[in-house]
Amino acid sequence: MRSSIPQTAIVIGSGIVGAAIAYFLTRRGIRVQLLEASAPAAEATGAADGAVSVASKRPGPMMVAAIAGVALYRELEHEGLFAGLFKSRSTFIVATSDEECAVLEAHADALEQAGVRIERLTGGALFEVLPALSPSTRLAVQVHGEGHAIGYQIVHRLLTADGIVVDRHTPANALLRDANGRALGVETHKGQIKADVVVIAAGTGSATLLGLADILIPRKGQLLVTERAPRLNAAFAGSIMSGRYLMSKGNRKPGAPTPARGLGLVIDPLVTGQFLIGGTREDHGDRRTNDIGAVSHILADAVALVPQLVHVRLLRSFAGNRTAVLDGLPLIGRVPGLDNAFVATGFEGDGICLGPIVGRTVAELVCGEAPSIDLVPFDPARFKSGMVAA
Repeated sequence: MRSSIPQTAIVIGSGIVGAAIAYFLTRRGIRVQLLEASAPAAEATGAADGAVSVASKRPGPMMVAAIAGVALYRELEHEGLFAGLFKSRSTFIVATSDEECAVLEAHADALEQAGVRIERLTGGALFEVLPALSPSTRLAVQVHGEGHAIGYQIVHRLLTADGIVVDRHTPANALLRDANGRALGVETHKGQIKADVVVIAAGTGSATLLGLADILIPRKGQLLVTERAPRLNAAFAGSIMSGRYLMSKGNRKPGAPTPARGLGLVIDPLVTGQFLIGGTREDHGDRRTNDIGAVSHILADAVALVPQLVHVRLLRSFAGNRTAVLDGLPLIGRVPGLDNAFVATGFEGDGICLGPIVGRTVAELVCGEAPSIDLVPFDPARFKSGMVAA
């Protein structure tokens, strides 16, 4: 534990994780300088689906962290910080094949064991709740107590709540450190910036600062947005997630090969009356582009699951990169070899859900408080040999 609270901190990255860290440090009276290579929420946060969800999380530490993450959203919404930004709803995971049913049943058991309130729906009960689904749907698991939040709106609220200013177009090029195992600050094209503490939350940009180019992976995702279809939208009691989405995130049978392109399906009814439909998980490709193969596949799967979508026009498609870690768990904690440097990165598609809880937890760690979530599974030291600070 740290013996005293630092007076100044540099936070690198103003996506939802970096913004949350800056917010919770500022609330503790620490003067924060928030550095950003481009603009707030310009990368993964701005291209996210907005799911504040436990439903798709892998059993174990990610599911446990997500439960705490959803609870914090509700707490901050009740307190007013997230007022008007957090929409409470259920998530429905649905299965249409034997393989999906088997994966979904096992996942439902894991959710129950973690204390998540779920309900299994079959037959008439299923279609009474979800009348728009294809008759081929065999099983749905309703995950209660979920939610939705738009990433860039959350970032804006976190930054403006305490007047946090972002130094835009100021990437951190290198960490400054002394011979005694302490970070002094960072090197930028504007010169050196120094502080008592440095926190790295720069997504894929964290790889260069930490020497983890082979550990932090840019993983592309493609998403689609439809026109407004209020009547069909109103028939959705929550977000619809195909069992295939669980498999695209790694919930496969042991020994099954990992596909070059993971194709899942989530159909998200937005408050605008539109639908957000996704998506892919790809370790290759230009993050700025969509391709007809992926878009066609996603649309075909969506129409197969919700036939009435055939009458709804696609307005636009977009893509973005999410930062993943080689072993599937984010890096959260102290940078090995540096007493006063911390990292929080590698959340892939879970950053919106986990951003605020990670922000609070990192602030607690910096200030020597007991962390809100168990950080042992996410300890960056598991990749110590690859880090520049080691």
